[in-house]
Amino acid sequence: MHRNSLNAYQMVEKTTISGRETEARVLTEAAIKLKYCLDNWEAKDRCQKLDEALTYNQRVWTLIQSDLLDKNNPLPRQLRENILSLSAFIDTRIFNIMAYPAPEKLNILIDINLNLAAGLRESSTAAPRENFQAA
Repeated sequence: MHRNSLNAYQMVEKTTISGRETEARVLTEAAIKLKYCLDNWEAKDRCQKLDEALTYNQRVWTLIQSDLLDKNNPLPRQLRENILSLSAFIDTRIFNIMAYPAPEKLNILIDINLNLAAGLRESSTAAPRENFQAA
């Protein structure tokens, strides 16, 4: 019974969460994975956890790049180009960390992910208010 309730809740959540909120959650999850590695740098499983975190981040940013390159993307051209430049930096940093791991290199990735997630959450909550006021 409890399992069915949980499944029903998760289904409703999936259909009601905005795309921006989903993106914010994924970026936050990416930051959490990196932060775990930073906080547990001396752990035995650090290499595995770091590889998982970096791979996850790489996938997230590849999806972001793909979305930005879509000709139907509604974002202004300049904003898309700025985020694509940022994603190129992210790619370079991820590869650099893979080749030469160092805990201090994770901070910038964590900060970028969290700041972008915060901006997405802010814009997803502002949009409905703007639409409501315009009506």
